[in-house]
Amino acid sequence: MTPTPSTDHALQLLESMGIARTRDLERAGISRTQIRRLLERGLIERVGRGLYGRPSAPLTERRHFAEAARRVPGGVICLLSALRFHGLTTQSPFEVWMAIDRKAWRPRCEHPPLRLVYLSGPALREGVEVHDAGGVTLRVFSAAKTVADCFKFRNKIGTDVAVEALRDYLRVHPKHLEAVWRFAAVDRVAHVIRPYLEAIG
Repeated sequence: MTPTPSTDHALQLLESMGIARTRDLERAGISRTQIRRLLERGLIERVGRGLYGRPSAPLTERRHFAEAARRVPGGVICLLSALRFHGLTTQSPFEVWMAIDRKAWRPRCEHPPLRLVYLSGPALREGVEVHDAGGVTLRVFSAAKTVADCFKFRNKIGTDVAVEALRDYLRVHPKHLEAVWRFAAVDRVAHVIRPYLEAIG
């Protein structure tokens, strides 16, 4: 069957965006009926409630991050998920950890499962990196900010995980310790990290 212009448009949109919401497709002039037909023909697939992608897209960990970013546009990948993103842990959390503003709307999402933490001010704004995941913009806390956050939220993830993250960071970035100190000050946990740094050093 020869693709119609609307089909071509939908597929091109998904190629450029990676993952699109129903409303993204509708804004581009693609109706829900057309979306259903594309699903039936196997040209697109539902990757989550109201989320669509190309079947050829690889099922990578970053795709789960991309799905979460579409669900929570203002969120920042953080803590265990950010450690995983930066290669600073062998753990593979089944939830996507995201930081959002304390006053933000709490999204309800079945897939991917989300674990939300709440930040505000500099603790939410600073240390954010922007990455691309198949056409989707990911906002991820930097490695140094993530280490500081692990100590800030040590009661949620465990002190052992925070210490291991610090060890791995020092192994990978031995000359960038000042970045950890800077974000520890932002997170107000410099006094918490100090004895661990002294012990590790």
